Amino acid sequence: MKQISIVLVAALVTFSSFKAVETWKLDKGHSQLGFSIIHLGISEQSGIFKNFEVNIQSGKADFSDAVVELTADVASVNTGIEMRDKHLRDEDFFDVARFPTLQYKSNGIKAIGKNKYQLSGNLTLHGITKPVILNLLYRGTTINPMSKAATSGFQVTGTIKRTDFGIAPGYPAAMLSDEVAIKADGEFNK
Repeated sequence: MKQISIVLVAALVTFSSFKAVETWKLDKGHSQLGFSIIHLGISEQSGIFKNFEVNIQSGKADFSDAVVELTADVASVNTGIEMRDKHLRDEDFFDVARFPTLQYKSNGIKAIGKNKYQLSGNLTLHGITKPVILNLLYRGTTINPMSKAATSGFQVTGTIKRTDFGIAPGYPAAMLSDEVAIKADGEFNK
């Protein structure tokens, strides 16, 4: 009987130390996935992907164990200029007929300050998968007065090289910078 009690106590201690992993879903109306690039070395041109999904899984209130998965419809690229958007969709750039989606799957997170993290993962873009480290800022969690749901906010920033993913290889850096800045802001509901 004593051994059974010890086993039960040990089991309770073990299970109580684990918190359930929770899934946070993207609030599309309060989120944006954007990018910018330098044109001719003198002006910043920006755009967004209108259609994307992101899920975050975390068991900790500060999201220090977060796992992030993003998928975007590359054909939803929007720079505000339809002629440019059509060009971005063709073979010179994203080639959406062959590569319709981009994906990012995190595989690690490291605290670098209060509510600041480095998110490491793999980005698949234009049929090429490469490791990419992004900066993640956790802006906090509140209760949305309209939905009554717990809502968390994040900002993700980083830089990738377009040539690493075989995008626009015929365009020299003097015309289009190799570096592409990524900036995403999002709200997520539990």
